[in-house]
Amino acid sequence: MTYEVTATRKRPQVFDELVGQEFIITTLKNSIEQKRIAHAYLFSGPRGVGKTSAARILAKSLNCEKGPTPNPCGKCNSCREIAAGNSLDVIEIDGASNTGVNDIREIKDEVLFAPNSSRYKIYIIDEVHMLSNSAFNALLKTIEEPPPYIVFIFATTEIHKVPATIKSRCQQYRFRLISIDDIIKKLKQVADESNIKINHEALLWIAKEATGSLRDAYTIFDQVVSFSEGSVTMQNIKEKLGTVGITEMNRLTELMGKEEAGEILEYSNKIITSGISIDQFVIDLTEYFRALLFLKLGIDKEAITGFSRESIPANIVQLFSSEQLEKATEILLDLYRKLRYTVNQRFELELVLTRLSRLNHLITQEEIINRVETLKKELLPSGTGKISLSQNLSEKVKTSKTTTGSEPENIAHGEQAEASGKSGETTESDFLSKVIKAVKKERLTLASALDKVLSLNIKENRIILLYDVKDRFSGEMVIKDREFIAEKLKNSLNKSYVIDVVFNTESAERKALNDERVKMLQRIFRGEIVKGD
Repeated sequence: MTYEVTATRKRPQVFDELVGQEFIITTLKNSIEQKRIAHAYLFSGPRGVGKTSAARILAKSLNCEKGPTPNPCGKCNSCREIAAGNSLDVIEIDGASNTGVNDIREIKDEVLFAPNSSRYKIYIIDEVHMLSNSAFNALLKTIEEPPPYIVFIFATTEIHKVPATIKSRCQQYRFRLISIDDIIKKLKQVADESNIKINHEALLWIAKEATGSLRDAYTIFDQVVSFSEGSVTMQNIKEKLGTVGITEMNRLTELMGKEEAGEILEYSNKIITSGISIDQFVIDLTEYFRALLFLKLGIDKEAITGFSRESIPANIVQLFSSEQLEKATEILLDLYRKLRYTVNQRFELELVLTRLSRLNHLITQEEIINRVETLKKELLPSGTGKISLSQNLSEKVKTSKTTTGSEPENIAHGEQAEASGKSGETTESDFLSKVIKAVKKERLTLASALDKVLSLNIKENRIILLYDVKDRFSGEMVIKDREFIAEKLKNSLNKSYVIDVVFNTESAERKALNDERVKMLQRIFRGEIVKGD
């Protein structure tokens, strides 16, 4: 007997044998029972999920000698001819090979003739999205008003390429991807029927690689069976197909947890030299870290993680936090995108593995909050009030240049307190408000410029306003109108003041860089200071 591949041998022959498409099965069976037969159907969905099989089963249901019936007998001449693909009244057309308008015109001529020996003449057009626009236009009238004995069944993997004018004339059915559990169940059934030993881990791997396509799963199954000599294990698959085994993944992750960068690179070299491609290495490692993330979040369902519960030890899962695993997965996905364009794939992989060896150094949001709270306690010891902005910048003002080019006099904290009082921040803030209020009624723009002051310092009858050098326009406006401001203050406070404006300079920035508190922040967050534009 001639060998038949599993995908062909196990092709569904009745609706109930379709896997994972319960809604479509129920709808089609009910429509047949109620004699509500549409003149055009459009089946869409991923490859290998049963679209063409459903089209053939529907054809058998309509043309079965006992029908129309939702359960074709499979024994009558019509059913056998359709199953064998040689029925004169069920015409299968490959849309990818017959894309032109002339091919469709032939169909338009043929539909005028009644079926040879069946109830319906059925046209199954696979990959219908490959038809040209002219071909689609030629079909429109025929689909809209076909003879009563004509049924069109279209199948496509790219529904978005089918014109809306075609879709509106068809009953649409969207086929879904088949779940990993359903694929494993079918593979186990096939293995038992063929007396093939296959462990659960191997079944899970095949189902995962099939990505929801039962036909792909059967194809991979045939391949692994052919080199496994009747007994399929994950070790056989790893050796023959060049994948990274779960044992190697666990070992790599364990080394990452220990921060052994050198050993990680040596172990990765051992994996690569065994014949594993860099692409496959990265894909397998990404899937593994994704599984770790799901396990860390308490999701251990095999159909989701893609790994058996026993294959990843609990101590491996506990090595990293969920934030760290999320970051590792992001790094690996970014690496996979880069591989296509990189000069040397191995160098890129080794660089990423080195980064992953320092995964424990990744600071989580919770740690940042805790460190900030600790820093607050260190910078603000008990008994100390808020740090005034004017106090924070007072020493920087010493080295700042005035607008006239001369150096301002020293402004010590004690001298500020003399005018400001003990609660300097509050007094200076109130005083600035009084200054703004004094000029706001007559000079709104000037009041806005005063509002941009970084710091206000008072020494006897002098008011020194500190502006950011980037806000020179506002400072120069105050300089221009300082006599007006002084006059308004005299009227409001019955005291004469001299207004000076100071701009902070690079020397103040350098002093800030040497500030111990700034250095402490750098150490905590492991960051660097970036100069703005």
